Amino acid sequence: MSIPEHARANFETLVRAAKSDDLALMECADAATGAPRWVICAVGRSGEDFVFTPFGHLAEGNPFEAYVPPG
Repeated sequence: MSIPEHARANFETLVRAAKSDDLALMECADAATGAPRWVICAVGRSGEDFVFTPFGHLAEGNPFEAYVPPG
């Protein structure tokens, strides 16, 4: 399975944010269900304002049961 370029670019952005201490964990609501989600975000600035770019949410329960690794 090949990782698409957009996923690689997003991962590199996430790594840069982590290295510069510009990550946040935010409580948000799922757009479809309204359920709470804990979202990993990169933090940037736009003038005086903070900009939070979501990258994904933390898995509930056991993440080893939520994903199947490549074979």
